Amino acid sequence: QVQLQESGPGLVKPSQTLSLTCTVSGGSITTNYYYWSWIRQPPGKGLEWMGAIAYSGSTYYSPSLKSRTSISRDTSKNQFTLQLSSVTPEDTAVYYCARDLVSGPYDYWGQGTQVTVSS
Repeated sequence: QVQLQESGPGLVKPSQTLSLTCTVSGGSITTNYYYWSWIRQPPGKGLEWMGAIAYSGSTYYSPSLKSRTSISRDTSKNQFTLQLSSVTPEDTAVYYCARDLVSGPYDYWGQGTQVTVSS
């Protein structure tokens, strides 16, 4: 059974970098042909796909966020990380990590973690 768990600070100051880690168990992040995504949901709004890192290590980003988003991984720990720079209060959201295929649905999700951007 694949399980994903988000972790990281719940409060980030404006202009700083948000950093979250997703720890995966029950499956390897290098297994063909899965993609590992970050998705967020601001309060009162819908889900927004932010980006993903593929089994190969290739990264993909939402056009609206790519200028300040970076996704990386640590295969030895079976983890992947989200970094969102220059955050503002509009980045306040519940952040999720999830597994997916390019042409398919997300099949496993983390429980989500609340991140608030505030001074």
